[in-house]
Amino acid sequence: MKPRIDLITIVTDDMQAMLHFYRDVLGFPVQGEIDESSLMYVEFESEGVRFAICRRSILRNCTQHASYDDAPRGHAFELAFPCESPDAVDAAYADAVRKGAAPIRPPSDMPWGQRAAFFADPDGHIHEFFAPLPPQET
Repeated sequence: MKPRIDLITIVTDDMQAMLHFYRDVLGFPVQGEIDESSLMYVEFESEGVRFAICRRSILRNCTQHASYDDAPRGHAFELAFPCESPDAVDAAYADAVRKGAAPIRPPSDMPWGQRAAFFADPDGHIHEFFAPLPPQET
C-alpha cells in the first residue's frame, strides 16, 4: 500500500449544523442527493481528497468500537484552507464569520510567513484560512 489520504470524515452528533456549516458557510457543494430529514452521512465535492461528515452512531455501529460512545474532547484535527492571497484570507474570514463561523483569531501575519485566520465549526473544531505572505524586501 502506498500511504495517501483519500477521505477525511468528520464524526458528529449534529449533522444538521455541520451540513449547514460546510455547505452554506464554507461553500462545499454536496455530492449527490441527500435526504435532510434522515442525515447519516454526507460527502462533499472537494478537489484532491474526498471530504464527508458522518453521524457518530453510524460509525459506532459499523466498527463496534466503544470509543464512539465517549464524548468528544479537545481538538484532534485542523482543516487548513488555502487562499490565493493575504487579502483573500481577510475576505474569506469575514465572509465565513458573517455566515455563522465562530471567530477564533482574525487574519494576522504569522511568523512562519503566512497570513492566517482561525475560526470554528459548530462542533468547535478550529480551522484556518491561509496564504503565503509576499517576500520581504531587504
